Amino acid sequence: MKNIVSAITYYCTLPFLYLLSLLPFPVLYFLSDCVYVLLFYVVGYRKEIVFKNLQNSFPKKTEVEIKKLHKEFYHYFCDLFLETFKTLTISKKQMLKHCSMKTETLQLFQQLHHDKKSIMLVMGHYGNWEWAGNTFSLLCKHQLYVIYHPLSNKYFDGLMYQMRTRFGTKLIAMRDTFKAMVANKNEISATAFIADQTPQPDNAYWTTFLNQDTPVFWGTERIAKKLNYPIVYISVQKIKRGYYTLHAELLELTPELTADCEISEKHTKRLEEDIILQPSTWLWTHKRWKHKKN
Repeated sequence: MKNIVSAITYYCTLPFLYLLSLLPFPVLYFLSDCVYVLLFYVVGYRKEIVFKNLQNSFPKKTEVEIKKLHKEFYHYFCDLFLETFKTLTISKKQMLKHCSMKTETLQLFQQLHHDKKSIMLVMGHYGNWEWAGNTFSLLCKHQLYVIYHPLSNKYFDGLMYQMRTRFGTKLIAMRDTFKAMVANKNEISATAFIADQTPQPDNAYWTTFLNQDTPVFWGTERIAKKLNYPIVYISVQKIKRGYYTLHAELLELTPELTADCEISEKHTKRLEEDIILQPSTWLWTHKRWKHKKN
């Protein structure tokens, strides 16, 4: 019965999502403004969580500043939601217009590919990470693999899979990460890790992130050391509404030579710098600090 309901919901929703993806950007953002009013003022989706996260992360900001950030985040959040579905039908030309890559970033990836180095990309839920994957696959020679959590609804999971692989990206379920990377060792690849999710507290690296004790997944660092793949940090900065630019920097060329915790600390601090620079474009709805350090 549950599968039948899931299928009906999906097939009823699908035409609307395709219609949504075909809307011109000005119309899409007008709709986003309407969704913002509904989400922020009527539904109040996770408002208390977001407000508390902002307060704890920026203790020196005034209440007026926090309230301003609070609203700015929800505007971004609604834009991000609709931009994601735009991927269903957006052209390559439009994709690269709305999510570009800095010249020095492209040159870095070209050099790494020329040196036949597979790499690991580490980033956060910052900017538009979905569009960043599309831009990388369109411009770079590395085969991009993205680590992801499959959705429980197999129909919507299939739709997300279709969107994320449309421009050549391939996906790896999180549970298969290391096995798949070993299997792909003969290929010059780039494997992307979204490294700001919340691990179980007893099996995590703990650090101070945005003024709070925060657990960080060990996986990125441990896999990098085992395979000795260079670590590249990715920043997706918002230029203006609907436009982002992709910036990358090499964090570690030879991870196997680094000290324990060094990689985890570096990519976490680098993300923190980005969030402080553009705080409204990080995913504050996450219960990032639901675990407390023992």
